[in-house]
Amino acid sequence: MVTARVFFGVAGQKKQQPIPHMTNKEGNMDSKQLEKRKKVLLDLMNDKIYVPMKIKELAIILQVSKEERPDLELVLNELLAEGKIEISKRGKYKIAKEKTVTGTFVTHPKGFGFIEVEGRDDDIYVSEENVGNAFYGDVVQATLISGTTGKRQEGRITQVISHTVTEVVGIYEQSKHFGFVIPDNQKILQDIFIPQECAKGAVNGHKVIAEITSYGSSKKKPEGRITKIIGHISDPGTDVLSIVYAKDLPFEFPEKVLNQAERVKDEVSEADMQGRLDLRKVPMVTIDGEDAKDLDDAVSLEKDGNIWHLGVHIADVTNYVQENSALDWEAKKRGTSVYLVDRVIPMLPRRLSNGICSLNAGCDRLALSCLMDIDEKGKVIGSQIAETVICVDQRMTYTSVKKILEDQDAEEIEKYQEFVPMFEKMRELSELLRKNRHARGSIDFDFPEAKIILDKKGKPVDIRPYEANTATKIIEDFMLLANETVASEYFWQEIPFLYRVHDTPDPEKIQALAEFIRNFGYGLKGVQDEVHPKELQKLLSRVADSPEEALISRLTLRSMKQARYSTECTGHFGLAAKYYTHFTSPIRRYPDLQIHRIIKENLRGRLNAERIAHYQEILPEVAEHSSKTERRADEAERDTDKMKKAEYMQQHIGEEYEGVISSITSWGMYVELPNTIEGLIHVANLYDDRYYYNENTHEMVGSDLGKVYKLGQSIRVRVLDADKENATIDFVPAAIWG
Repeated sequence: MVTARVFFGVAGQKKQQPIPHMTNKEGNMDSKQLEKRKKVLLDLMNDKIYVPMKIKELAIILQVSKEERPDLELVLNELLAEGKIEISKRGKYKIAKEKTVTGTFVTHPKGFGFIEVEGRDDDIYVSEENVGNAFYGDVVQATLISGTTGKRQEGRITQVISHTVTEVVGIYEQSKHFGFVIPDNQKILQDIFIPQECAKGAVNGHKVIAEITSYGSSKKKPEGRITKIIGHISDPGTDVLSIVYAKDLPFEFPEKVLNQAERVKDEVSEADMQGRLDLRKVPMVTIDGEDAKDLDDAVSLEKDGNIWHLGVHIADVTNYVQENSALDWEAKKRGTSVYLVDRVIPMLPRRLSNGICSLNAGCDRLALSCLMDIDEKGKVIGSQIAETVICVDQRMTYTSVKKILEDQDAEEIEKYQEFVPMFEKMRELSELLRKNRHARGSIDFDFPEAKIILDKKGKPVDIRPYEANTATKIIEDFMLLANETVASEYFWQEIPFLYRVHDTPDPEKIQALAEFIRNFGYGLKGVQDEVHPKELQKLLSRVADSPEEALISRLTLRSMKQARYSTECTGHFGLAAKYYTHFTSPIRRYPDLQIHRIIKENLRGRLNAERIAHYQEILPEVAEHSSKTERRADEAERDTDKMKKAEYMQQHIGEEYEGVISSITSWGMYVELPNTIEGLIHVANLYDDRYYYNENTHEMVGSDLGKVYKLGQSIRVRVLDADKENATIDFVPAAIWG
């Protein structure tokens, strides 16, 4: 072992003269000296015969005087902070054991990144100097850096295990002898070099797909070849189609699938109707949006004394989509229909979804019906799930039903007079069901959705909030009840099934939320234990119409976990429901189609041991895949909306609007307009003063003039800039501008 004055001298030197104290006159450690001392300590601790020592023992073996002990402590603390050494509970120092993790690397436009590790709530921060040669989306191995107490865990990427991003969607730019693709995804920091012979005829402004052939290095750009030209950026629909390709959404059906759909008959056969409960004489309607073509749910309602007889009738898609058929495999692959701003990417071919599987008025259709008897308190006292044949009497829209029930529109009432009594009963039952859900603690996040109106060329011409009304609430309430009823029925039968679950939030996140809202005078009960959804519901009720409503509502939502599909019935926290599934949309959601298949087999007495074992084997994978495809669809929908909102505001640069400050950060304030468009006032554009972010009060405060911007505050803004490609909108306060 290296000894004797090695810390302040040079190892191996027998007659080393004492050297001056390690700090200069100002008391600061000289950086060169610091690095030398760090190396000495690391060499000592890396010695094979070194045993962990306390600081006093280290001082003795290194012959560090009492006066110079603070310098030794300083060096040790530096090494601890860097994660190179660690200290035991007994205060003994040793080389840190490298803790490694494996996860997916996600870059940030500023150069740093994060590693997403499965099963870990918080991502691992990776500074720019610790990224190495990792590319966006890579599965990487990283060493955790200790000594980051109170901060986000940091890591250093040591190995790229595999590349998951093999293609990039972006804009092609041509040079004389080569070209390159600028990725649409801003998290992909490098342009992709394209040799001239690999350009496939692409020209400037083409949106393309480039296959990555080399991921490059610190000295060399990634390289690729063009595999598809999507279209020119000026061509209608190219922008949305680029997102479709970027999200890897399958939007063209294979020929085999289309051929199978074509072979399905347009009418329900007598053979198909055999053995089914005939409900064709029961009055029923569909209630959907004006544009809807895939009508997969119908409702009926009668009242006998104090008992409601509610029927929720769902298209029997499984009659036409057989297990393991080409149609079934494609539906499973897609997982869900995707509703984008200018198109729908259906889960099933339109011949099925808009044809024989759509509950069109006046047409005999096969259905799976959930028939519920509900008492005067809104409790389901009896239910039956049955294979049925139905015939919808009237195709209604949300607008028409709203006109009848809310607006008392005489013309609309006259037009649908035979159904008006049923609609009034529906409203009554809907209100009762909603009241019951609220009483048990169901949480209702009322964030406005946007309806984006496009012209024939795909340009946004108007954006307005989509508001819920009595009609939308009726359908929502009835579908929720059917989903709960079906889930409860199959849970107690102990049959393999798919459930829609929403787990209880992590206590740490609820604790953080509780601490945050305390600044505004609000509190939460049950934070130390398991918070009940009713507490969050009460919180949202208390903040309603307050300046901080938007922020607290969003933070409450973020503190909660994502809903997902599971084979375990663990309950739905947000709905405060013990049993919940997705039963009502088999045309557009694969889990619904899958459980319809299970229900029918059970009704027909075919769920033998072999079939039960089959479902026990396949359902976990179906649940996981369906959850992933749902998230993919949500991301695509959100990205297209943001892009179109930015494109819309490009036409309104310089115009002024009234808005509300929806959130405040260290880099600026987000302002939301009444039409749901949100833009950023960057702190650099608040040039009437020097502003700083007060984290405790969540305010933007002017240092000199003392002007304060608060959450929920009304503010008039002028549109400064809008970038469609980056989906960003910049505002500036109109008062400052003018």
